[in-house]
Amino acid sequence: MSQEVSDAFIKQYESDVHVAYQRMGSKLRNTVRTKSNVHGSSTTFQKVGTGVAVQKARHAEISTMEVPHDPVEVVLQDWYAGDYIDKLDELKINIDERQVAADAGAYALGRKSDELITTALDTTTNVIAHGGTGLTQAKIETVFTWFGNNSIPDDGNRFAAISAAGWVDLLPITAFSSADFIGNDQLPYKGGMSAKRWMSFTWFEFSGLPGTPADRTQFFYHKSAVGFASGQDVKSEINYVPQRVAHLATSYMSQGAGLIDPIGVYEVHIVE
Repeated sequence: MSQEVSDAFIKQYESDVHVAYQRMGSKLRNTVRTKSNVHGSSTTFQKVGTGVAVQKARHAEISTMEVPHDPVEVVLQDWYAGDYIDKLDELKINIDERQVAADAGAYALGRKSDELITTALDTTTNVIAHGGTGLTQAKIETVFTWFGNNSIPDDGNRFAAISAAGWVDLLPITAFSSADFIGNDQLPYKGGMSAKRWMSFTWFEFSGLPGTPADRTQFFYHKSAVGFASGQDVKSEINYVPQRVAHLATSYMSQGAGLIDPIGVYEVHIVE
């Protein structure tokens, strides 16, 4: 085998990583406000306030709303995921080691993307303590009321990222699982799906929530409340390292996340 990896091999590896990242990498990225192809070490998301309508006398000037704009800076962070593929090991295994390395790198970076987002979500001050209980209907109603009272849009962009245990807590709630309340096509049991709409939120099970089984965090948020920036989406390369007689398969990215509007995020703690 040549000591140089062919261009075709590199291109195939890059393609494998990209597909794996899109397929099973980040689960939260598409649920938040996203800005791609950022140039520089940081970017700014604009938080726009609300305006108030006014009246005016005939022929008088209109008083402007003076809607406030509060810029929120998100700093990009560089992350890498790499592993060696020993040349002699490739002769002894019957699996595609390139694909294994590609999947591992993509999944690792996908989890990091989600971690950046959950870290941003976790900075909210709207918190319900676990109170020694799981995900109860009372907690959900508190969050639902908060979103309604604060005029957070019910436009299909409200999300609830909950743990598997939190999902199980909801199953005995008739309003969550019965077709009499939500319609047969949105039942949580249909087709083994783990995502559905209920009480204006899109609910989905997510394994990357912070905390421990004794105090697990669940996030309820509106898409516009969190910003995710990418200066470099996942990119990959393979290089031969003579000192190790192996190929170094590396994937890397530059991304960041930040809380734009604290009102649009609510954190609920549960005991699993």
